[in-house]
Amino acid sequence: MKNIEFQNIELTRKLFGYHNTHLEKISKAFNITINSRGNTISLSGDAKNISAVESLINQLYDLLQEKFILTPPDLDAAINSIKQNNTTPLKKIFLNTIFVTAQNKAIFPRNKTQHTYANSIKNNDILFSIGPAGTGKTYLAMAMAVAAFSRGEVKKIILTRPAVEAGEALGFLPGDLAEKINPYLRPLYDALYDMLDFEKARAYIEQETIEIAPIAFMRGRTLNNAFIILDEAQNTTSEQMKMFLTRIGYSSKAIITGDITQIDLPTGKKSGLIEAKEILTRINGIDFVYFSKEDVVRHPLVSNIIDAYEKNKN
Repeated sequence: MKNIEFQNIELTRKLFGYHNTHLEKISKAFNITINSRGNTISLSGDAKNISAVESLINQLYDLLQEKFILTPPDLDAAINSIKQNNTTPLKKIFLNTIFVTAQNKAIFPRNKTQHTYANSIKNNDILFSIGPAGTGKTYLAMAMAVAAFSRGEVKKIILTRPAVEAGEALGFLPGDLAEKINPYLRPLYDALYDMLDFEKARAYIEQETIEIAPIAFMRGRTLNNAFIILDEAQNTTSEQMKMFLTRIGYSSKAIITGDITQIDLPTGKKSGLIEAKEILTRINGIDFVYFSKEDVVRHPLVSNIIDAYEKNKN
């Protein structure tokens, strides 16, 4: 058994959660018993799991001392990080604020891989992030783009993805060009509106300071002073990926995100993302960051769903 005592009553309440909901979640995640009495908790169970929970609890308390607001998704992320490695420095990761949204919400890495990803974006002009859905690849890249734009480091943000579901032959869909394209770009709009005031975001889009378009619209251009994000890159062809990468101009940064387990290209078409992974790994200035199901930051069930599909495939 291990006893831990805390000094600050207010912070202890935040740590334990309303009616000890945080402690209950931690107890269930690590399969140990946690009893609380006043400002003290006692841990009983497997010694290795107790050590992990002790690290988690103490680090969360340290974060609260730094005025960190602990939300349920943050607690889930902290639990997953400590499960992978109980020496994971949560303060170093969670206090690495990338951008503060119009709603005063801080965006920051939620695990070690996201922390590595954010640092790699800062240090490389071209970065590929590869991994399953829900790991924050696109959202974090978007936050880095908006932050760079807000600081004046780039003059333009370009968000693009292939409209592969319609083979980029969108003529059969109703409406004008924008109405045909928007369904495929909606996730990018959603992330953008989550970060910026809606009216300000709309103004930037109308001025084309922020551009959201299918990858086919990149052809023939040179993109200078821009932060460019290519989303769903697993659905680019080899030709599209080469075309996109050779658009990069001076003072620009390109982030390419994708999940190579969810390729929707026609049979016989090789994914441009897979090809890039094979031939570009040795070029200085280009980096690759790989996410796994352990890095999922959506609902905890998402990781279990990904795991189930992987087991079924094998």
